[in-house]
Amino acid sequence: MSQKDFIPETEDKKELYGYQKGDIDKIFERLDNARNDYHLLYQLPTGGGKTVIFSEIVRRYLSQHNKKVVVLTHRIELCKQTSKMLKGFDVKNKIINSTIKELPDQDEYSCFVAMVETLKNRLNDEKLMIDNVGLVIIDEAHYNSFRKLFSSFKNAFILGVTATPLSSNIKLPMHNNYDELIVGDTIQSLIDKGFLAKATTYSYDVGLTSLKVGINGDYTVKSSDDLYMNMVMQEKLLHSYTEKSLGKKTLIFNNGINTSLYVYETFREAGFEIRHLDNTTSVEDRKDILHWFKKTPDAILTSVGILTTGFDEPTVESIILNRATKSLTLYFQMIGRGSRKLPHKNNFTVIDLGNNAIRFGLWNDSIDWQHIFRSPEYYLENLRDDVEIETHFKYVMPDAIRKMFANSTDITIDIDEEFKKVIARNQRSKEVLEKSINQHAVMCVENTSELNQARMLSKLLSDDIESRVVQYVRCLGKTSKNYREWLMEDYKTKLSLAIGKKFRELNF
Repeated sequence: MSQKDFIPETEDKKELYGYQKGDIDKIFERLDNARNDYHLLYQLPTGGGKTVIFSEIVRRYLSQHNKKVVVLTHRIELCKQTSKMLKGFDVKNKIINSTIKELPDQDEYSCFVAMVETLKNRLNDEKLMIDNVGLVIIDEAHYNSFRKLFSSFKNAFILGVTATPLSSNIKLPMHNNYDELIVGDTIQSLIDKGFLAKATTYSYDVGLTSLKVGINGDYTVKSSDDLYMNMVMQEKLLHSYTEKSLGKKTLIFNNGINTSLYVYETFREAGFEIRHLDNTTSVEDRKDILHWFKKTPDAILTSVGILTTGFDEPTVESIILNRATKSLTLYFQMIGRGSRKLPHKNNFTVIDLGNNAIRFGLWNDSIDWQHIFRSPEYYLENLRDDVEIETHFKYVMPDAIRKMFANSTDITIDIDEEFKKVIARNQRSKEVLEKSINQHAVMCVENTSELNQARMLSKLLSDDIESRVVQYVRCLGKTSKNYREWLMEDYKTKLSLAIGKKFRELNF
């Protein structure tokens, strides 16, 4: 295999900005004065130029030290991009990929770029050794897979680089592996200086209490598919796009492949140009899809996971979070895909359909990264949970659903006020829900002519039902999640029975 296979074409050398030069100087102050095995973590927002910064660090380090540099990434796309950028800084480098078993020519290179899993396997085979390494740079350092290689570079200075210095595993906090954190410019500062586009965020309340949390600490794909594939959520997604992002180049992020495919069909049937992409898409198809997305002004691309890192398309004008996440890192990565600035692009749109902005704050809000680095458990424990978030919801029926209940004038109820009334009358608190169920039953019967149609219509009330049950539970005080979920199912069962009763009363 030729050298051409290992070293991609050269990236044009980027001009270093003032804030980048300042951060590089801070990092070299530690490199020059700290012990050889010092572990330093550096934070800079997505779009701030982390790859440019550490490429210049590699160039400068090699000019001053007679030692080698290893750059580690977690994805092959990032390996190729990094190698290309390094070449732009006149750093001769070699990618250690799955085809490399040994390094007989390692003396010809001062810098190596490798995926963490590939390098770990080669080092374990004891056939591939990199001698005289003085600096190891870890891109996307919040991923814990890099820990397994620390012991292979015990005497090297390790520089971790990330936009979010919060470990992907709460049991393995980053302060256990790094001695210090250097924080770069904030998102707002980079916006003010003209380096990032400004985000305008539109949040749509979504009931998330049906979602389950998996062993990785984030919402499971199955529970997300169940929620985001239902008709109400599909309508909400389509409505939010047409209201806030119509005609804009749009990326839609989903948690599950089934949801993304459903989104694809929904938008296609509505007459929009859209493509779907996930990690099962072939290399050729992915290349074609991304080329189409780049060249099509109002393109819509629905995806799962694959475009959160290693993807850079500056012309993106709108980001839709068609999912909820408990990962701060993922939240920033998804929105960051729209933050690149162009001469004709100073702003971009974010549509949040997962209460993410309420949970984490707006993308450009100030964050105390030093506090998160030192006390990640405290930060995570104090994030607002879904029940707390939803107690502040004020449900407003979407126009598309309201049209389905055009014959009904009475479609709302004040759960808090009704609860106070029944307590004052010393009645059962559940009479509040019974009154709510009765109102919903009347709405369904008033707007259909057949029983089955009425029961199908009740499916559109899912968000309204969830909102009412959450408000009722808040009035009760502390209750378990299982009880809330049972109340929701019980409500729907009783609603179906109430519809049948109302229908018989009206027609017989």
